[in-house]
Amino acid sequence: MYSQKKLWARKKAAAPAKEAWALRDGNNEPLVSILIPAHNSEDSIGDTLRSALGQTWLNTEIIVVDDGSTDRTAEVVRRFEADGVRLVLQRSQGASASRNKAFSLSHGDYIQWLDADDLLSPDKIATQVNWLITHGGKRTLVSCAWGKFLYRYYRAKFVPTALWCDLSPVEWLLRKMGQNIYMQTGSWLMSRELTEAVGPWDTRLTVDDDGEYFSRAIMASDGVQFVPEGKVYYRGPGFRSLSHIGESVTRRESQWLSMQLHVKYIRSLEDSERVRAACVRYLRESLIHFYPEQEEIVEQARELAKELGEDLGSPKLSWKYRWIDALFGFEAAKNTQLRGLDVKWWVKKNLDKAVFLMEGAKSGQARVPIGRTRRPQRGTAFGNLH
Repeated sequence: MYSQKKLWARKKAAAPAKEAWALRDGNNEPLVSILIPAHNSEDSIGDTLRSALGQTWLNTEIIVVDDGSTDRTAEVVRRFEADGVRLVLQRSQGASASRNKAFSLSHGDYIQWLDADDLLSPDKIATQVNWLITHGGKRTLVSCAWGKFLYRYYRAKFVPTALWCDLSPVEWLLRKMGQNIYMQTGSWLMSRELTEAVGPWDTRLTVDDDGEYFSRAIMASDGVQFVPEGKVYYRGPGFRSLSHIGESVTRRESQWLSMQLHVKYIRSLEDSERVRAACVRYLRESLIHFYPEQEEIVEQARELAKELGEDLGSPKLSWKYRWIDALFGFEAAKNTQLRGLDVKWWVKKNLDKAVFLMEGAKSGQARVPIGRTRRPQRGTAFGNLH
């Protein structure tokens, strides 16, 4: 494991001169590729593209891969083609395949992965690229602050975690797995060299594909640098626990595959007592996704925990549902908890939408119409996204 002093020394030794970076078409700025997979995203893709077009970093290309959408996603994206946005259509193959396709068509010196419902602050890319040019190497991975929102992006909640700092690869993975925390997809920026070293997104994964991919990126990097000035606004997809995976066998199997790969990756860097303990906590926290329905996965998880030196035990429900467990069994209690989370999410989402529309009407600033084609003024997309 690198100490912070060694990590910084390595970064400084690897830092290239500004002139050494690839430049495009006589532009004095490296090119940044903003790559967006989209599937049935007509309600959000317009806002996402406006935030991408509104970057203060001028030299960008934006590629959207529409993954078999059945709504108006492609129609909305086409309204931005005059601003230089490139639309690619493909049959439905999943988010990972869409990202791989987008990267294969890109030319950027840096890669910005962005989901079709999230937003970038205007200076997000500029702050990270400038840090890399000044301090970093081509294998340095940079992240930034991110906050969750539903409709009111100006009310996004930015909650720092133990990952919001500079970390060596093993320390980053140790904190992620041991504390069950993560960084949002759009918060990262990586060089093309690092992206090529990481390899393609794993198309077997339908859940936690980003967690697995960036774990590989961290392993291939010389460390993670946190650049707090830029921000990402993450449109929450739902409660990121039980209902995120739900009752889908395919999604459960994807989650389990990603978890196995996580354990494999961190143990390849360090197979110490602290790493094994973090892996067991990681398995224990996620066991409820599979228990009791997926008996084979539960047994595999318990065997892996034994290999790591601990007993996995059985998952526990929220105290509010334990009486149902006592009367009707664990599965009935778990399903009730799932339904409760779904209802809570539906109410919260629709309430936030109603308040968003009312606040817009009251201020006389209605929501920007989807598909608006005018290119945002640099640094002012969505007003003050800082």
